[in-house]
Amino acid sequence: MPVVVVKDLHKHYGEVRAVDGLSFTVEAGEVLALLGPNGAGKTTVVEILEGHRRRTSGELEVLGFDPESGGRDYREKIGIVLQEAGVDEDFSPRELLKLYRGMYPRRFAVDEVIERVGLAEKADAKVKTLSGGQRRRLDLALGLVGDPELLFLDEPTTGFDPSARRRAWDLVDSLRDLGKTVLLTTHYMDEAEHLADRVAVIVEGRLAAIGTPAEIGGSARVSSTITFRIPRGTDISDLPDLGGQLLTEGADLQLRTAVPVDALERLTGWARARHVELAGLTVERASLEDVYLELIGAEEQRAPGEQDKVSS
Repeated sequence: MPVVVVKDLHKHYGEVRAVDGLSFTVEAGEVLALLGPNGAGKTTVVEILEGHRRRTSGELEVLGFDPESGGRDYREKIGIVLQEAGVDEDFSPRELLKLYRGMYPRRFAVDEVIERVGLAEKADAKVKTLSGGQRRRLDLALGLVGDPELLFLDEPTTGFDPSARRRAWDLVDSLRDLGKTVLLTTHYMDEAEHLADRVAVIVEGRLAAIGTPAEIGGSARVSSTITFRIPRGTDISDLPDLGGQLLTEGADLQLRTAVPVDALERLTGWARARHVELAGLTVERASLEDVYLELIGAEEQRAPGEQDKVSS
């Protein structure tokens, strides 16, 4: 059952269309990642869903509420982790969590949240003494302490070292196990692949693609790369028509193709007929990053000359 329903969402600033007819849903217990280049409209969408920005038009329902009119009843059911949050640096994490916890009817125990985000050793230290990564963990803790049904995470691991990123990923995984719904924005493709049940790619305020990473990869025009080294005594011009896009990468050739089986059959048939080996022959499926770059490139070419959006 969807807990977020967005239908034909628009947000305009004069002639600028920051969000331009966006529609999607988020299912209960799902982790959905919003991806897109800077200025795509991701933050505008999230702020509208949080109730912090008014839409120009469109239909919204989040946890049964319209975010614009849901008021306190709505805000008590959501948690928000901003990209940068300002807190009083003379408080400790424990003090801040006790303060925030008192604002919610449903809530986690302070010590439980501190343990979940890995701040036990810094629970009673002043915020001003925390490192950047530790402050980000505190942001996560403040978003969690109200036991939200829906958690908004804006770039949750920015500034984290690899170890801290993995701990944050484990935290999001544990929220899924608790049945929480998570809507996150991220610029890290590996993060989206690891955390998200589905990803939505937004470009120029429009939805370029939505689905699981595997589904989006399978729908790409170029989904695989075949790498090989041309045998001695032969030239590129000797190769058969392999289809796709053939590129030179150092001493190797790379063929980008949406039909790798057909291309491999032609290539290996050519090599067998000449009794030669294809050194370094590999086949790699496109990563989410490859597909993402392809999608945003195609979408930007489809709508050239539009003004940059006012918010990412």
